[in-house]
Amino acid sequence: MPTYGYRCVRCNHMFEVFQKITDEPIKECEKCKGEVKRVVFPVGIAFKGSGFHVNDYRKPGKSDGDGPKETKPETPKKPPEKAEAKT
Repeated sequence: MPTYGYRCVRCNHMFEVFQKITDEPIKECEKCKGEVKRVVFPVGIAFKGSGFHVNDYRKPGKSDGDGPKETKPETPKKPPEKAEAKT
């Protein structure tokens, strides 16, 4: 069963509920009985198998970790400061 998230319009309370797709959406907050709106959560997608550009058109011998590495440019070292001699 999918998990649906809800946010109350009145008190801003967020909660999640396990529901069937065919169940009616929840209409009131469990705390203050105010109106709730369903929250949409982002989902990660992984394209696997043939038919995707990343899989079919990669240069031979290259893996995900073989790309150019970013390096910091070296900062020039300062010459040591001269100590003034006291006379």
